[in-house]
Amino acid sequence: MAKLYFNYSSMNAGKSTALLQANHNYKERGMQTQLFTYSGDNRFGKSRIVSRIGISADANTFHSKTNLVDELRRSLSKEEIKCVLVDEAQFLTKQQVEQLGIIVDEFGVPVLAFGIRTDFQGELFEGSKYLLAWADNLKEIKTVCWCGRKATMVVRINTEGKIISEGEQLEIGGNEKYVPLCRAHFRKRKLAE
Repeated sequence: MAKLYFNYSSMNAGKSTALLQANHNYKERGMQTQLFTYSGDNRFGKSRIVSRIGISADANTFHSKTNLVDELRRSLSKEEIKCVLVDEAQFLTKQQVEQLGIIVDEFGVPVLAFGIRTDFQGELFEGSKYLLAWADNLKEIKTVCWCGRKATMVVRINTEGKIISEGEQLEIGGNEKYVPLCRAHFRKRKLAE
């Protein structure tokens, strides 16, 4: 039975690596998948899911107006899709999370979504909020704070390495812009010394 899975974490926990491994497992068994990533993240090229450990795959991109059900229908007209995998799922809209539910419930295709739970201000992203509410299966992918405790939060830093507390929710970046922290160090706004 197909399910909607949400795999979430802070930054640098290996979400893209886990997605690419799951994709590899399907492909290795001769099953076709459909991969999606956020169109606004082109740090590693357009239409690519790239892990920091060096593995990558081509992907379809989504933006706020993309209808994921229509995208799946187009793919199904060409080949049988056994799994839909979504990277950067925090950038999905409420409507797109509903569409992922339709893919699972009406098409019988499992969906594995991977994303960050909260932004640099500790607020839920829209996609994460609805995935946490509606997914059949939730899995936290763990990473660690500089102190060794589990990192559940993330802070944004400027070019001088100082924590930024204000700004737009959506600002694409990696290690140069974001640092995972445990809740205690997030509350204290404290980076490693």
